[in-house]
Amino acid sequence: MFTGIVEELGTVVAAGTKLEVRCSMVLSDLSIGASVAVNGVCLTAVTVTPEGFTADLAPETLSRTNLGDLAAGSRVNLERPVTPATRLSGHIVQGHVDATGEVVTLDALGDSNWWLKVRAPKSLDRYLVEKGSVTLDGISLTIAALEAGPVIGVTIIPHTYTNTSMCQARVGTRINIEVDVLAKHVEKLIAGMRLG
Repeated sequence: MFTGIVEELGTVVAAGTKLEVRCSMVLSDLSIGASVAVNGVCLTAVTVTPEGFTADLAPETLSRTNLGDLAAGSRVNLERPVTPATRLSGHIVQGHVDATGEVVTLDALGDSNWWLKVRAPKSLDRYLVEKGSVTLDGISLTIAALEAGPVIGVTIIPHTYTNTSMCQARVGTRINIEVDVLAKHVEKLIAGMRLG
C-alpha cells in the first residue's frame, strides 16, 4: 500500500520488459522482492544496486499502464510502501492502475501553479467525484473539477510540478490512473445489497 506522496524522481536507464531505474532515496531500505511504486504502478524489485533497481514488467502491466511508453532518460515518480508508522498524507493507493488517461491541457495558473485536465476512460466515470481522491502517475491528487467525458481537472502545486514527472506532461501524454479503492468496495457492497 502507498500514499501517493512521491518520494523521489528517478531516471529510466533501460525500458521494455525489464525496467531499470536510477535513483538514490528509495534505495535506503529497498531489498530484492520488495515493492516499489513507479508512476503509481506497484512493481517488485528484482535487483538492487547502489545506483538503482530493476523490475520485470508483465504483459498486463505493459497493456494497462504507461510504463511501456518509457524510454531511457524518462523521469518516473517513485514511492516506497507505507509502514505502520507512516503518516497517510495522501490517500490509500494500492499501486494497481485501473487504466490510462490522456492529458488534455496543462495550463499555467500563475505563482508556479498549474491546472491539469486529464481525459479518463468512461469505465472509471462512476468512481470520479469532485473533491474526491485520484492517483495520476502515482501522485495523490484531489479532483477540483469534473466534466463530461469524463475529464478531470486538478491543481498541480509548485512542489508537485517541480518534484514529480508532471513537469514532463504534454497534451496527449498517457497518464496512469488509479481510482479510490474505497469507491470500488462501496459500489460492490451496494450492488450486493440490491441483489440480496
